[in-house]
Amino acid sequence: MTDPYERSAEFVDVMMAPHWGDLGPPLAEALQGFGPGPVVDLGAGGGLGTLVIAEALPDAEVVAIEPSPALRSVLAARVYERPGLRDRVTVLPGGLLQATLPAGLGGVVAMNVIGHLTPEERRALWRLLASGGRAVLNLQPPAEPVEVPMTRFADVRLGRHRYEGWGRAEPAGPGGVTWHMAYRVYEGELLVRETETAYAWRVLGERALGEELAEHGLGLTPTGPQELGMYIVEEDPHV
Repeated sequence: MTDPYERSAEFVDVMMAPHWGDLGPPLAEALQGFGPGPVVDLGAGGGLGTLVIAEALPDAEVVAIEPSPALRSVLAARVYERPGLRDRVTVLPGGLLQATLPAGLGGVVAMNVIGHLTPEERRALWRLLASGGRAVLNLQPPAEPVEVPMTRFADVRLGRHRYEGWGRAEPAGPGGVTWHMAYRVYEGELLVRETETAYAWRVLGERALGEELAEHGLGLTPTGPQELGMYIVEEDPHV
């Protein structure tokens, strides 16, 4: 399987860390409604969200699923360097369809990942929740397959270097876009390195997601600041 993050893995967590400063507290609050069983961190990436889950639910077992070998290496190292997490966090390769999950899940976290899931994977997730489970997820723009102009989304400093992240999207059929990413490293004003990559993203808006969930007896409730696009998914009592 081709790893879309093979070229960008060294930049992802560095550039996502400021975003998780905003995302972490409302996610931790939303997690308080989870059941007592293990929590799945779906598409855990380098583990920034895994740490939020582990801290917010200090007694919970965490199953962190990450298909990218490059990001999974960061995730495993991040977990192992924290002795308190070594016995609580299990790292799994592959995706949701390949994972063997423990019984009695407390819930699923799917942050920054819904656009990576195939329709089959989404249906598997909704079936997992249909028996009374709960999930927290976020939706990221665009909600339709439209063009997004080149935009800088990250500007962080590490030692003598400044890292910039840029991205643009172009429509790729009726249900997706292709993101074209550029990662630039500067020393002062001098560009010393640039890495480019691209990956597919399935677009999904609140209305379409709500309709999809309703087919499985699930409802969608906004949570946290509106600009974060966070939602709780759980069994709809009105169905």
